[in-house]
Amino acid sequence: MTTTDFMRSTIAGLPGSKIREVANAGLGRSDVLAFWFGESDEITPEPVRRAAAEALLRGETFYSHNLGLPELREAIAGYTSGLHGAVGMDRIAVTSSGVSALMVAMQMLLAPGDEVVAVVPVWPNLTAQPAILGARVTRVALKPRAGAWVLDLQELLVAVTPATRVLLLNAPNNPTGWTLSRAEQQQLLDHCRRTGTWIVADEVYERVYFEGRCAPSFLDIAAADDRLLVAHSFSKSFLMTGWRLGWLVLPPAALDAAGKLLEYNSSCAPVFVQRGALAALAMADDFVPGLIQRLRCGRDCLLAGLLALPGVTSAVPTGGMYAYFRIEGENDSLALAKRLVAEHGLGLAPGVAFGAEGEGWLRWCFASQDPARLDAGLQRLAAALAR
Repeated sequence: MTTTDFMRSTIAGLPGSKIREVANAGLGRSDVLAFWFGESDEITPEPVRRAAAEALLRGETFYSHNLGLPELREAIAGYTSGLHGAVGMDRIAVTSSGVSALMVAMQMLLAPGDEVVAVVPVWPNLTAQPAILGARVTRVALKPRAGAWVLDLQELLVAVTPATRVLLLNAPNNPTGWTLSRAEQQQLLDHCRRTGTWIVADEVYERVYFEGRCAPSFLDIAAADDRLLVAHSFSKSFLMTGWRLGWLVLPPAALDAAGKLLEYNSSCAPVFVQRGALAALAMADDFVPGLIQRLRCGRDCLLAGLLALPGVTSAVPTGGMYAYFRIEGENDSLALAKRLVAEHGLGLAPGVAFGAEGEGWLRWCFASQDPARLDAGLQRLAAALAR
């Protein structure tokens, strides 16, 4: 098989989004309560929208530096330093979304045939990106035990060898809410230093964390020149999903390569979007804690209702914005999700969308500013289970 044929077959073999498949079945129906996507139903804060609008009115519609506006990179460095200790702007690359940050990271590190080890279940884009580039993905699954999702750390350490180019981690995790502990991070970092493996950490949910100001980060313990790339996004913590803006924290020596890849991927993020991001960072200390409190209320409301239903099991997530649960006797999550939409007007994401390890589970986004909406969804699920 030629390289061209290989790439064509790889792209052709990429699965379509099963979340979109369910959502498409409910589009146009005003009676559907949709909880399938990973975003809040709150709009972006007004100061952020105003800053972007004013930038447009000033005519800021031209290219910026590949790496982002210097003032935004400096603000991101300051924001990151406030959470994790000193990080200079020479380690910051602004990207056109968090998923773009992850793709640039993969492009920087991977060649066809390279090995990637990923902790799953996980948002499917993360494992699809290495596959698109011709890498081989080895999956290490989280396991539900005693009401929580846990990582078999020894299994993961055995899987990561000197032949492993990248260890791919998403914590807090979408969809399970699992979060790495500081001790686990330290053991993984020490191990990857020995094997020469790069860690790519998707930490976009680090502020959506219910046990402290932010979740444990590899940035808390790693040196600037460690083989570590950390991807972030403005989408979740600042309610900016549709703005498509993220950033990478990387070793200073890798910044030039990131700039080159950004040129070939997107050239640069829109300036007016970056102006909105500056406003978001300026209000972070005031805005983010309130958002997390609202998400906590949504989590507690939804989980209490779910766990009161017969046959339903779920872990209480320590981070993220999702309840990940299963219903006894229901093993086809896609069919179940479609049935809930068609017959009960309840829109959830099928667990199989996050890999075979998620089959039998459903994901429910609890990022709703109206608790009554979550209650209405619970009533519809209860009605479905009673049939």
